[in-house]
Amino acid sequence: MKLNERGLLVVLSGPSGVGKGTVRKALFDLEGHDLVYSTSMTTRPPRAGEVDGEDYYFVTKTEFEERIKNDAFLEWAEFVGNYYGTPRDKVEEHLKAGKEVVLEIEVQGALQVREKAPDGVFVFIAPPNKEALYRRLLRRGTESAETIQKRMDKAEREFPLAHKYDYIVVNDEVTNAADRVLAIIRAEHAKTERSIHKYNELMEVGKNE
Repeated sequence: MKLNERGLLVVLSGPSGVGKGTVRKALFDLEGHDLVYSTSMTTRPPRAGEVDGEDYYFVTKTEFEERIKNDAFLEWAEFVGNYYGTPRDKVEEHLKAGKEVVLEIEVQGALQVREKAPDGVFVFIAPPNKEALYRRLLRRGTESAETIQKRMDKAEREFPLAHKYDYIVVNDEVTNAADRVLAIIRAEHAKTERSIHKYNELMEVGKNE
């Protein structure tokens, strides 16, 4: 029985190339969970095959900027002339329904979310070491040596920010990392601060029987 009926906001974050997306996909492949992936909102036009509400929520720039004014995002950023953000209302709907909402975002975005949702569960996905991260970036085969070095430099600035997270999970092997994240989610539901109210209700019922 799960004493904490409200869902958890689970933020998977870490430097570029660490394997956040791979770990998230492996996590969703595991059994025994009630996870939903947080769909982002963007002002860029849909690409071929993309579905509104599944891949992204596609909106106009005017609508997005209005949402910014109304503080309707847990986090948002502008990239190459387009806005991207995590709609607060969509996340809240899932949490109230008891779903675990998983965000897979960069470090700066995660720190934005931490300010607005301090009760979230923040997991820093780390590489086994710096050399492993460099090899992963090289294996992509999609970026120049200069771009890879910029990503490594950015990672060097982000590694020290791991102390701002609740947990650090080393992505040494994807399945193992996903297992650790799922264990964290289960443990968080059992935390006294999340479950004490429901526990007290049950104990009161027992006293009256």
